[in-house]
Amino acid sequence: MMIAQHRSVWLSAAAVLIIAAPLVVPGLGGDFKGSDDIGTDAITESHPGYQPWFQPLWKPPSDEIESMLFALQASLGTGVIGYLIGRRHGSRRDDVTRR
Repeated sequence: MMIAQHRSVWLSAAAVLIIAAPLVVPGLGGDFKGSDDIGTDAITESHPGYQPWFQPLWKPPSDEIESMLFALQASLGTGVIGYLIGRRHGSRRDDVTRR
């Protein structure tokens, strides 16, 4: 019982450190760019007159909303993959118990 309590304390402390580190570490200004932004900047810098082939159908009103939609997409994908892995794992367990 005592080991489990110590493990819980250490895991909680590690979680707090992971969450607080980006706020404390100098040099992390919070200006995060995705690969799309970095790629666009590189193309614009190397070929200033470049015109994109396509325009987006809809542009989110702010970067925060764009980030939220990306996180939502990632979480939905993770949920689907986790569900499929869980179903497969559960079906294997059922196969073993039926034998």
